[in-house]
Amino acid sequence: MGAPPARAKPRVGEDADFEAEVIGSKLPVLVQFTAEWCGPCRQLAPVLSSIAAEEGERLRIVQLDVDRNPDTTIAYGVLSTPTLMVFQGGEPVKSMVGARPKRRLLEELADVL
Repeated sequence: MGAPPARAKPRVGEDADFEAEVIGSKLPVLVQFTAEWCGPCRQLAPVLSSIAAEEGERLRIVQLDVDRNPDTTIAYGVLSTPTLMVFQGGEPVKSMVGARPKRRLLEELADVL
């Protein structure tokens, strides 16, 4: 099998496009609040890429760097990285803190997929 299509990768979000990418999305969106210096965030990256490739038709994944995007980070009360927040219909419906294996994350996302 070849590499997944480029669109299957998590998107890199910014404060400026959060409204369009996340709030305005017709699909549920999993936002990873991340940072370059965050070890658990790096551990989670391949898990999110794999889920993006498999569930891209049903779930959008956006990675948001907390250091570069303080407005959104503060607006949603994110205090730790990685924080995973699920948005549906423009509203946060679930929040999880910390890295987790793919199987567990998929179980936690089952109600929105």
